[in-house]
Amino acid sequence: MKILVRLPNWLGDMVMSVGFMHQLSHFFPGAEVSVIAKKGIHELLHFFPPSKHQFIFSKEEYKGIVGTIKFGKMIKRTENFDVFFSLPNSFSVALVGVSTGAKKRIGYKKEMRQILLTDAFAKPEGTHRVEEYVKLLELFADKKAKQIDVSLHHQFSKNEYVVVNINSEALSRRLTVFKAVELLNALKSSLNKKIIFIGAPKEKEFVDTVIAQLHDQSNIENAAGKTSLFQLAEILASARLMLSTDSGPAHFANALGTHTIVLFGAGNENNTAPYNQNLRTIIRLGELSCEPCEKNICVRYDTPQCLERLNSQLISEAVKMHLVV
Repeated sequence: MKILVRLPNWLGDMVMSVGFMHQLSHFFPGAEVSVIAKKGIHELLHFFPPSKHQFIFSKEEYKGIVGTIKFGKMIKRTENFDVFFSLPNSFSVALVGVSTGAKKRIGYKKEMRQILLTDAFAKPEGTHRVEEYVKLLELFADKKAKQIDVSLHHQFSKNEYVVVNINSEALSRRLTVFKAVELLNALKSSLNKKIIFIGAPKEKEFVDTVIAQLHDQSNIENAAGKTSLFQLAEILASARLMLSTDSGPAHFANALGTHTIVLFGAGNENNTAPYNQNLRTIIRLGELSCEPCEKNICVRYDTPQCLERLNSQLISEAVKMHLVV
């Protein structure tokens, strides 16, 4: 059997899909597995289970519906697939599946895409995204999954530094400059380890602003905007600990085996927290009637108070506690 999997488009979601990938040999012993990954996060495949073909989808190269169909036909010329799994829930991804000529096309119902799928299932509610992906296999194969494994394989060794991520794609999940400065001042006053800040190129200015306002800027490295995904993996996997907002890098660090303290504002940790519970600490305010919400911008306050009101000293103490374990 030849299986093609269209992996998710966002860093955190793609990390969570590794649980699905580890299950494939259990559900389909001996199957040949190939994958499609979005350009920009395809470097993550270095740490995934091995696959025969790794197709990289670029929106710039394959524009619109015509480009989507062209991309699928390119895959068809490379290999004839028996099964296509669509992990993103978009119509265009299902269209890629049709264009590949795959005999079976499996995914969840959304955006009327069930007309393009041979096996379309209702998406389970209130399920962690890792389990949501794995459930697709259970529904299609009518078989129970083995114990879920959300781990990325690497050979990096541990070092004595802490990684800090104050960023997030959603404004409701990122720290304000004021809160980030307050938190880092508290952390620096009680921690003598090196701190490495991370972030995407577009987040570098925000990180620069925060660092410039710290009382103590010694023993700090700003890697924001300076790393490839592979280099970021090395930084995260080698850290003793990561302190992060709810974001893709938090999932990345957790799956690489680094204990991750995650500050939750918007977003529901029951659905999207880093999956490995033994390698995570969730910190939530839990005092507001609007928690947790699913909005990318806070609609109740000028700044997300679910993050703004977190006790910086308690967060600093949590970091110290996990460093001595």
